Amino acid sequence: MRLPLPDDNEPPERDRADERRALIGLSLVKGVGPQRLRALLAAFEAPSAIFRASRSTLTQVDGVGDQTAEAILTFDDRAAVRREMDRADDLGASLISPWDERFPNRLREIYDPPAFLWMRGTLPEGARPMVTVVGTRRCTDYGRAQAHHFGAELARRGFTVVSGLAYGIDAAAHKGALDAGGRTIAVLGSGVGRIYPQKHTALAERIIESGAVLSEYGLDADPDAPHFPERNRIVSGLALGTLVVESYAEGGALITARLALEQNREVFALPGPITKDSSRGANRLIQKGHAKLVLEIGDLLEELPEVTVEEPAEVDADAVATGREADLHDLSGEAERLYEALSDTPVHIDALCDETGLDPSTALPTLLELEFKGLVRQLAGKQFRRS
Repeated sequence: MRLPLPDDNEPPERDRADERRALIGLSLVKGVGPQRLRALLAAFEAPSAIFRASRSTLTQVDGVGDQTAEAILTFDDRAAVRREMDRADDLGASLISPWDERFPNRLREIYDPPAFLWMRGTLPEGARPMVTVVGTRRCTDYGRAQAHHFGAELARRGFTVVSGLAYGIDAAAHKGALDAGGRTIAVLGSGVGRIYPQKHTALAERIIESGAVLSEYGLDADPDAPHFPERNRIVSGLALGTLVVESYAEGGALITARLALEQNREVFALPGPITKDSSRGANRLIQKGHAKLVLEIGDLLEELPEVTVEEPAEVDADAVATGREADLHDLSGEAERLYEALSDTPVHIDALCDETGLDPSTALPTLLELEFKGLVRQLAGKQFRRS
C-alpha cells in the first residue's frame, strides 16, 4: 500500500507543525500500529483529517474496525503528544513524515513503506546509494571479519552501509563502515530512545555522529519480537542491494534477502564452508540462484552504480604515526610475530604458520585481532597482508 507522495506544485500543508503533531497523536492511539496508520494516511489527505472523519468513513479503511475508529475519535491526549515531542527534543530526534523531503525516495518505492520515521542523526544528502549488509547474530570469527571488511570497503567507495544494529554480523558491518570513515544507518526493531541491544548504545552514538538511527516505532517502544521481521523491509528497502555475509538455514538475514528480491533489489551472498551450519543459508541463496556469489568487493561493484567518493579530510601524519606506534606496543607476543612476518605482499596462512611456528588455531584469532586494529587485511583464500 503506497503512501501519498509530496507534490512540488503545492505548498507543504501536510508537513506543517500541526500535521506532525496529528501524526504523532495517531501513532499513540491504541490499536493504530504501523500498518493501520499507513492505510489511514493513504486514504486521507492529511493526518488531521483522520481525526475529523466520521466513524463510517474511518471503518471503510482497510483494517480499521469499530473499536479502532472509536479509539481515534475519542483520542484527546494532548499531554501524551507533548511528552513525545519533549522526549524527541531530549533525544535530538526528528520526525520524518512521508511529505518530508528527507524521507528516503527508495522507501517510497516499496509496497509497504513506513508511515513515518523517527530519526536520530542525519541521512545522506540526495540519492546517495546505500547497500545493506546483514547476517546471523551467532556469527563465526570468519563472518565477523568479512562483515567488517565489506562494510569498510563499501564505505571507502562512497556507499552508505545499512544494517540492523544486532549482535554479530550487523554490528561488525556498522563498525567496518565507521572505522573506514564512512556513513552507516541502523534500522531498529525498538524505538530510537530505546537502543537494543543495550550493549550497542555506544555503537549507536557513533553511528549518529555521521549517519542515522531510524525506527518506525514510538520513541521508547520496546524491542518486541514482531518488530524485527517487520523492520527488515526497511533495512532492504533503503538500499540498492543486500549482502548476506553469513546465515543459518533460517533467520532474519534470509527474511531481509527475500524482501530485497520482492522489492526488485540486488541480492548478494558470501559463500562459506559446507560443513558449517552458519553458512547454510547464504550457500542456499547462491545455490538457488537467488543471490550473486561474492568473493571480493569487485563482485559487488559490478552490479552497483559508481559513486563519487568525497575527498578525505587532511590527516595529521604525526598523529597517525603515533597511533600506529601505540597499537604496535600493545600487541601480544604472537601478534607481534605475525605482524613482523607480514608485508605488503599477501601471504597464505600456512606460510605464516611455518614462518612464525604458530598453529592455525592460534594464528587465525590473532590475525583477526590485528585486522580489527587496522594493522592487517585479510584477502580471499586465507591470505593476509599489512594494511
